[in-house]
Amino acid sequence: MGISERRQREKEQRRTEIVDAAEQLFFSRRYEEVSMDDIAREVELNKATIYLYFESKEALFATIVLRGVRILEEKYRECMDTQVPGIEKVALMGRAYSRFSEEYPEYLRLIHFYGSERFSRENPYTAEIGKGYGTCRGILQDAIREGIDDGTIRNDLNPFLASMYCMISFMGILSLEPKWKLVIEDEGFSSEQFTHEFFRFITPALSSGGTPHTMDEREGSGPLSATPEPARKKKRKKLE
Repeated sequence: MGISERRQREKEQRRTEIVDAAEQLFFSRRYEEVSMDDIAREVELNKATIYLYFESKEALFATIVLRGVRILEEKYRECMDTQVPGIEKVALMGRAYSRFSEEYPEYLRLIHFYGSERFSRENPYTAEIGKGYGTCRGILQDAIREGIDDGTIRNDLNPFLASMYCMISFMGILSLEPKWKLVIEDEGFSSEQFTHEFFRFITPALSSGGTPHTMDEREGSGPLSATPEPARKKKRKKLE
């Protein structure tokens, strides 16, 4: 290995170390509570060195957000590669988003926070993050198109619009504000039950009517399960 190649590898390794250290800080604190000084101390470098790799805290934060988007994108690709009807691929992608929120809650929190208006659209990472989410939405659109072609999804739906409805719904359902979670819990439902019922709600809206209910039936909990869940008793708080 030549000197230039070794230096490049060392540079990439140091960059990764900076991102790893910053990631742990952003995972454990709010964005405003993390400074470049904090990150420099964590990775045991001076702040000037950090700025050689990242021009701002926002750029470093965006790099971490992009990591999360890439993980979600890979999960969607895995769903698309399964040998099942189109509508089941859509359901798999919905569940993949759900698993992503469970396995990587901090990435999801950072992704949604980055979507706020506080971050500059001129940041080069913003386009990359948008492109990553766009890729996920595009994969979902391809699954919907497959479902229309194989007869499991209604042919009167526009694949683009349907993919937008689903993607926005996935994002909204899995990032509820605490006040809405309290309303759901007051009615006797857990967050998991609420998510499950969403999939039971959305699937018939897409289905052509002849959808094979095969996925996860053995568990009785899949988004395509045809068996309705028993009614739950509502737990209401006593009024003072």
